[in-house]
Amino acid sequence: MLENQSSFHNSLTNKRVFVISFFVTLFWIIGNTADVYHFAITGAFFELLWLPMLALIIFLPAISIVLFVKDKFNLRSLALYSILLLTPTILLLLLN
Repeated sequence: MLENQSSFHNSLTNKRVFVISFFVTLFWIIGNTADVYHFAITGAFFELLWLPMLALIIFLPAISIVLFVKDKFNLRSLALYSILLLTPTILLLLLN
């Protein structure tokens, strides 16, 4: 049983989804807490990226759930941590 758990390796897709989830979370937290329009370049950057980030925050939890199921609900799966990272971000957006 221990050999099976220790031999689990995250797929490249899991790693990519986790990294993208991290950057999406970072984008929305910075966008909600900092004045992104203080400098013109940061405001333009934020305006260019808000629509793709909105699409990602909608689709990434679904993709993460599918990957978590494919990993047979393994607690070492990065898909689980991606879900745990995106959930407070979605709540922040909904309750703010």
